[in-house]
Amino acid sequence: MTFSESSSSSRQSIWVHRFLLIYWLVIVLHLLAQLGSYWWIPAYPMDSHEFYYEVILYPHLLMGGAVGSAHLIYKFYIRYSLYALFLCGTVVCMEIIHLNMDIRIIGATMLLPIVASAIFFRVELTLFTAALQITGFVMMYRMDYWFKVYWTPYDLIAIPIFFLVGTLVAIIIIINGRSLIDDLEKTLLAKQELVIENAIMSKLSKTDALTHLYNHISFHEFFELALKYGVEGQAFHLALIDIDHFKMVNDQFGHRAGDIVLSQVARVIRESCGASDIAARYGGEEFALLLFEKNFEEAYQVVESIRNKLAAIVHKELGDKAVTVSIGLKSYSLHETKEELFEAVDRMLYEAKRAGRNRTVTPLHPAGLHQENRDTSTFRPDRGEQP
Repeated sequence: MTFSESSSSSRQSIWVHRFLLIYWLVIVLHLLAQLGSYWWIPAYPMDSHEFYYEVILYPHLLMGGAVGSAHLIYKFYIRYSLYALFLCGTVVCMEIIHLNMDIRIIGATMLLPIVASAIFFRVELTLFTAALQITGFVMMYRMDYWFKVYWTPYDLIAIPIFFLVGTLVAIIIIINGRSLIDDLEKTLLAKQELVIENAIMSKLSKTDALTHLYNHISFHEFFELALKYGVEGQAFHLALIDIDHFKMVNDQFGHRAGDIVLSQVARVIRESCGASDIAARYGGEEFALLLFEKNFEEAYQVVESIRNKLAAIVHKELGDKAVTVSIGLKSYSLHETKEELFEAVDRMLYEAKRAGRNRTVTPLHPAGLHQENRDTSTFRPDRGEQP
C-alpha cells in the first residue's frame, strides 16, 4: 500500500467513525423528541402502553441494533464498514420516516445518506447507497399502511426523482472532487520535486564536484559562524592541508591521476572528521578544516591521523607511490580576527613545506620536531620544486 492509499484509508476510517457517532446522536435526539412530544403535547393520540412499546422501545432498539452492528463491523471487518455504515443509515431513516409519517418533509431524510456518501469519493458506494434508499422506499410503500395514507401519488413520483437527482449531484461532486484532488496531488508533487531540485542545486552550489567537500565560498560562511561561536566561548580549530608536490603529480602522471589523488585525499579527510567538523576544498590541492567540540590535542590527533593515513596509501596511478601532505593547525584565540587566524595557520603550513613537507606544524609543534618520511614508496618529483 502506498503512502497516499494509506492516508486515504485512514481518513475513511475516521469519517466512518464520525458518521456512526452521528447516527447514535440522531437516535438519542429522536428519542428525546418523541418523549417530549408525548409528555408536553396535550391529547397525544396514543396511550402510554402503545407509545412506550411501539414508538420508543421497538423502533429505537432496531435503530440502535443496526448502528451497533455497523460499529462491530467497523471494529472487526473494517473493509466492509462503509457498506455497513450506509445500510444502518438506511434503517435509521426508514424508522424515523415510519414514526413521523405525518411530517411531509421527513422523506427528504433518505436523501442524506446519498449525499453523505459523496464524502468518500467512491461512485460505486454512492450507487449502492442510492439503491438502498430506493429499496427502503419501495418496502415502506408495499408494507407500511400509513405510508400510503399520508403520501400522495405526487410524492410517490417526486421522492424517487429526488433520489435520482441527489445521486447525480453526489456523483458530480465525486467526479469534480477527484479532479481537484488529482490537480492538488500533481501540484504538491511538482512542489516536492522543486524542493528536491532546489536542495540538490543548493548542495551542488555549496560543494566541490570532484571531492564532494564544501567549496571555498561555503567554507568562509562556516568560518564566519565559527568566529561567532568563538566569541561566545566555544573553542574551535583551523587546519590547512596541502598535498606535497602536487604540481609534479599532474606534470608526470596527468590531470586524471591528479583528480584521483584529490578524491582519495578528500575521502580520508571525510572519514577522519567528526559529524560536527567542516571540511572544504579551499582551492587546487589545498583543503581547510574547522574542527569543533575538541581540545587542541584532539584536533592535533585528527590532522595527524589524516597525514599518516595518506602517507600509507599507495596509488597505482602514481606507480604505486603514496602522496603526503603538509598541515598547519591553530586554535582560535579570543579577539583574534578571521584574517589573523587564517594567516597564522597559512604561515604554519608553509613552515611545514619549508621544513621538508609531510608534517604538521602548530604553535605547540614547531617544524623542527617533525622529520619528513623519506620512504621510497612516497612520491617525490624527478626534479626540484620550490617549497
